[in-house]
Amino acid sequence: MAQPYLCPTCKSNRMRFTIIEQTPRYVRMNPQTGEVEAELPPEELDAFHQPYKGDAILVQCGICGTTESEERFVKMARHMQHQR
Repeated sequence: MAQPYLCPTCKSNRMRFTIIEQTPRYVRMNPQTGEVEAELPPEELDAFHQPYKGDAILVQCGICGTTESEERFVKMARHMQHQR
């Protein structure tokens, strides 16, 4: 569902944003060359390879450049709507 955003830093931008979709790639690299030797699906990670736990979506303000979780932009918009 679409939700309004408000930049938590500049507090003026409600229209211009960059939505960054983060897609983790799980790889095994050669320690000497840095070449990727294998790309693993998330269900095939071994016990020593932690799955990605970060945000799937980040938002960047198109005015000031602040990059935060989508939740911060949504909560700031809600907070300002309640103050009116």
